[in-house]
Amino acid sequence: MPTPCRALGAATLLASLVAPLAAQEAAEVCKSIGHVTVGQWASYDATGSKGGGKVRFAIVGSERRGDTTLYWFEISGAGTGQSGVVQILVPGFDADVSGIRGMIVKTQGQPAMRMPEQMAAMMGQQTGQNTPVLDIARRCGHAKVVGWETVKTPGGETRALHLQDADGEAWLARDVPFGIVKASGKNGELMLTGKGTDAKSSISEKPQEMPGMMLPKP
Repeated sequence: MPTPCRALGAATLLASLVAPLAAQEAAEVCKSIGHVTVGQWASYDATGSKGGGKVRFAIVGSERRGDTTLYWFEISGAGTGQSGVVQILVPGFDADVSGIRGMIVKTQGQPAMRMPEQMAAMMGQQTGQNTPVLDIARRCGHAKVVGWETVKTPGGETRALHLQDADGEAWLARDVPFGIVKASGKNGELMLTGKGTDAKSSISEKPQEMPGMMLPKP
């Protein structure tokens, strides 16, 4: 029969092995969020302070600028208080939201509008902070690892890594575009309803150029 000291030593050794493994798994899952391809999409049931609805995140195009590939990230939804389509041009999902290079907005009954780059950077930063995919990608690496859990979604069960921080919690999986299976935070909740690799832009028309704002001189 093991003595208390030996049992404690074994438990300490096990903890010392498990903690780095959990951190490594979290790092791999967080890294996978930033690996995006044109066409990937994930749809969710969304609930928040303005009620419930549907939202879809998708990569609908890319542009090459110098040595950097930029991606058109589309957010489309209905019934969530943010009905319409927003597309933002981002350098990646592990980058700060201040790196947004372009923005196209289309609301119901209105033409699609492309914002000047400076305006896009200003408005896109706020959009990025309020968009779960970009927000979770930014917070992922610093979150506490709870462990692997099975999450029941409308599409079936998915094994996901449960992470927590002061702003909320998320269940992430490498085989889900953008990683999010389920998320809960101050702005509401998301539950995965579908995923795929065949996304196209929800904006079929050519966007009009929005006139620039008069910005104060430095």
